[in-house]
Amino acid sequence: MTVRTRFAPSPTGRLHVGNARAALFCYLFAKSQGGQFVLRMDDTDQARSTPEFAEAIHTDLAWLGLVQDETAKQSDRFERYEMVFTQLKEQGLAYACYETPDELDRKRKRQLARGLPPVYDRAALELSADEIAALEAEGRTPHWRFKLSGQSVSWPDMVRGEQKIETASLSDPVIRRGDGTWLYTLPSVVDDLDMKITHVIRGEDHVTNTGAQVELIAALGGEVPIFGHFSLMLAADGGALSKRLGSLSLQDLREQGLEPMSLNSLIARLGTADPVEPVRDMASLIAGFDMSRLGRAPARFDAEDVSRLNARILHDMPYADVAERLQAMGAPEGAVFWDSIKGNLTLLSEAADMVQLINGPITPIIEAEDAEYLAQALACLPSAPWDEQSWSAWTGELKAATGRKGRGLFMPLRQALTGQAHGPEMQHLLPLIGYDRATARLQGNGAA
Repeated sequence: MTVRTRFAPSPTGRLHVGNARAALFCYLFAKSQGGQFVLRMDDTDQARSTPEFAEAIHTDLAWLGLVQDETAKQSDRFERYEMVFTQLKEQGLAYACYETPDELDRKRKRQLARGLPPVYDRAALELSADEIAALEAEGRTPHWRFKLSGQSVSWPDMVRGEQKIETASLSDPVIRRGDGTWLYTLPSVVDDLDMKITHVIRGEDHVTNTGAQVELIAALGGEVPIFGHFSLMLAADGGALSKRLGSLSLQDLREQGLEPMSLNSLIARLGTADPVEPVRDMASLIAGFDMSRLGRAPARFDAEDVSRLNARILHDMPYADVAERLQAMGAPEGAVFWDSIKGNLTLLSEAADMVQLINGPITPIIEAEDAEYLAQALACLPSAPWDEQSWSAWTGELKAATGRKGRGLFMPLRQALTGQAHGPEMQHLLPLIGYDRATARLQGNGAA
């Protein structure tokens, strides 16, 4: 059996970190089993689905490194759903209901007031032909429900263990609206069967849905896939993450300059007992992924953790992995620049500031009380070419000549040469700044 998973977003908005976690779990599991990862656009809501959102989903998944083996969209499959719908009607498992949303809401409230579960009472099945004709004469068009058996449905869940749903406690799910559009249940089940999805991996908010879907699969004569329902994510303080997802879209995180593997490294381990560590490449993440490690406790997401992982990934990143992006910033070619600055970075975009620091222009900081010292430093400046020993040779000579040491020796030089009080080690920066720029900056001219 070839393992096949699917990620099935609706192109009605931007993907956020919760979506990314679902997609990543599906991808990592499939690839860890030598299987295939399918992207399916659940775009049955034609009023809200847009090509722009669909394209954004492709962009976000490409940024994460989740390469699809197959893609599909539900809007191409309406004829197939119609065929299955007809089959269910012929089986007596799809039935028309004429209640309005207000009438259904009143029913639910009455049931709750009586201490009963708000389950649909199947009143539509009791309507006579004359009553149906009268309702249709009013202009009502029916919505359609799938008739559940009322029996127990159980399955071995990859995360939650043995699960059981009593379908008698569920309302028969609406599968088609009165305007003819499809709801989630029927298209999703039909697609999973037709696309030979072997493992459905999704959030625990779908556990109850699974009971109804297993019955629908059985009605269609299909093989039930293996289900895995992982815990949902909370914010770092334990609050609902859903209220903060507007600032956690993948587009926003990408535009902040985060490395995608920093996010992947975090969300792949959230909800497990395994330590969160920076992982540089997808192959390593796949090799270390194990669905059985996922626990049932809610996972907590903290954007600060992503930033910390991002910094650690950059600090260990070889020059070859960033050479093209650094060159686009105007950075000096070769690994010397990268190795000199990467330990000071949280985001790669900050390297542009380091390029500016070297190439200029800058504003040298020269305190009045240091002017004479900097003039002496200029006079002692070693001849070019420079290497990483030039800084220590220069400062050693200045220490002997002036008696300065520690901060008083080094800080005036750093501020004059870089315009900053902090930054990468000067032994690395000095050769990159070069003799001509260093001479000008020691004289207070940072234009070059």
